[in-house]
Amino acid sequence: MDTDPLLRQGPDSTDLVLRAGPAGLAWNALTSARSALSVPLVLGAPTLIVALWMALAGARASTVFVVVGVIAGLEYLLGWLALALFQARSILRVEFAPAGVPASLRLVRAAGPDDWLPVDTLREVRLTHEVVEPYQGDRKPAVATLALELVLRDGPERLAPLPFGGDPQPLADALEALLGPAGVVLELRTERSTRDRPRSDSVWFSGGSASAGSGG
Repeated sequence: MDTDPLLRQGPDSTDLVLRAGPAGLAWNALTSARSALSVPLVLGAPTLIVALWMALAGARASTVFVVVGVIAGLEYLLGWLALALFQARSILRVEFAPAGVPASLRLVRAAGPDDWLPVDTLREVRLTHEVVEPYQGDRKPAVATLALELVLRDGPERLAPLPFGGDPQPLADALEALLGPAGVVLELRTERSTRDRPRSDSVWFSGGSASAGSGG
């Protein structure tokens, strides 16, 4: 199980690692603060409209700069708060302890770990391997993701699909070997689709050119 990229076995637990990195309120706040730097840039158009309106109304340049700075600061703070709350519930890893034959599990979220639960709280693990293959003539490679759903006694926990370029069968086999003795059902499903071919407007433009030539 050590060879699998998502399953890590340590001395005290076996961890299903979904996203690398530490957990905790402070770390979540720091990572959210860094991500929130893009919020004022995304909302730059409304801010520029306000600045232009003030300039046309005759406001002094210093006043415009102060107002724009205040608006950008508020956008950053609100974006920081929204991102921190959104990321706080995201799951980084699932820990099963003890490592050999787990009797308990807990979800480690970005804001910190949940309480330990009996392993029989987990009813089923569903893995969905989605592969989007290129259409004929497409030079872009296929894109594969792996979605994970934990069916717990109190309700399911669905995790966002992760990029996954390998074969999911070894991970499914390792999870079944780890959790099968506890009666946890494991389901692996592979879904394949073909990438949509981009629409071309060349026929429309050529038709319009031909019409214009005939009219001349």
